[in-house]
Amino acid sequence: MSAVASIKGFLNSFMLTELFKGLALTGRHFLSPHITVQFPEEKTPASPRFRGLHALRRYENGEERCIACKLCEAVCPALAITIESDVRADGTRRTKRYDIDLTKCIFCGFCEESCPVDSIVETHILEYHGEKRGDLYFTKEMLLAVGDRYEKEIAANKEADAKYR
Repeated sequence: MSAVASIKGFLNSFMLTELFKGLALTGRHFLSPHITVQFPEEKTPASPRFRGLHALRRYENGEERCIACKLCEAVCPALAITIESDVRADGTRRTKRYDIDLTKCIFCGFCEESCPVDSIVETHILEYHGEKRGDLYFTKEMLLAVGDRYEKEIAANKEADAKYR
């Protein structure tokens, strides 16, 4: 380091130039309008491909869509999905148990992508919580209830995203 550079560095530290540059930056933004979202009342727009809470869908006749192919269970990198299947009297295979542990889930969307009948989907719901670990363990009945409640929104999102798939 040359003598000129060391003298310049000493003068800059002695004159507190970095401090004044920071204060000038703060002053410039101090009077600018603030952009704060009042969260419970205002919502920020989410991406059309946002992945939130899982849901199981039904057909229009009320029958569940899941055919127990277990592709979603196989493709899940976090091993968050557990499926047990059974063959019905008419020869079709359906799930007896379909559980998702959301404390393990990384919301990658692989389960949704692998499903051949669009049974498992990830909704735009982000406002859910659990106070203990068991609260975030979703069973088949809970997932079907979410799907029943938000079916119109899920169908609209699927329709809007169909042209990009």
